Amino acid sequence: MAKINLKDKVVLITGGGKNLGGLISREVAKQGADVVIHYNSDASRNESEKTAQAVKDLGRDAILVQSDLTNVNNMKALFRAAKDKFERIDVAINTVGMVLKKPFLETTEEEFDTMAAVNSKSAYFFIQEAGKQLEDNGKIITIATSLLGAYTGLYSTYAGGKAPVEHYTRAASKEFGTRGISVTAVAPGPMDTPFFYGQESPEAVAYHQSASALGGLTNIEDISPLVLFLATDSWWITGQTILINGGYTTK
Repeated sequence: MAKINLKDKVVLITGGGKNLGGLISREVAKQGADVVIHYNSDASRNESEKTAQAVKDLGRDAILVQSDLTNVNNMKALFRAAKDKFERIDVAINTVGMVLKKPFLETTEEEFDTMAAVNSKSAYFFIQEAGKQLEDNGKIITIATSLLGAYTGLYSTYAGGKAPVEHYTRAASKEFGTRGISVTAVAPGPMDTPFFYGQESPEAVAYHQSASALGGLTNIEDISPLVLFLATDSWWITGQTILINGGYTTK
């Protein structure tokens, strides 16, 4: 198969305004794609606007969509806004996630429901809507977590909420394969972003930094090349969850 590129393609990225999502937005724009940038809350608006401007400064177009994607109607509206603007979607990348570090015996029903909605429900309906709306030969990529390969406590609702993504990915890849759509999940180790530090004590940070075989935390720059590869030349990879963590965990 000929080399695949993103020139004049449309990439939709949930959580695409900052951290890993923001970097991916910029990187796909460098490769010639227009970008649909989703963000969740007003707290992310400023960074998301800067990311959208960076995409435009690279000569591509971008739109911003704010919404809570635990509501399925909002998920549908996000994809509809993308189609209304660009008339097509070629790649859909979901970076949305929420961490809770808390003992199993102290977790409340409300916390469980929130974590399940953010990490599992929204991921399911993201893949579902992408399967409906993407062009043939499209790519669907979900960010999971390397905790799927860990033997640890305290992250029951985070790792447990992300765990179903592995099967959603397999099932969707089997069902969407007749249209040439590949479906994959990328599972980073603890990433050096504000998303990570809000949950961790200094002692826990030091442990995570020492736990990987290659040393240190995962950087977003370590993850974006794999995401770009999955969005372009890796058309033959589908149904897989790929741990990328410097040897932090294995499966």
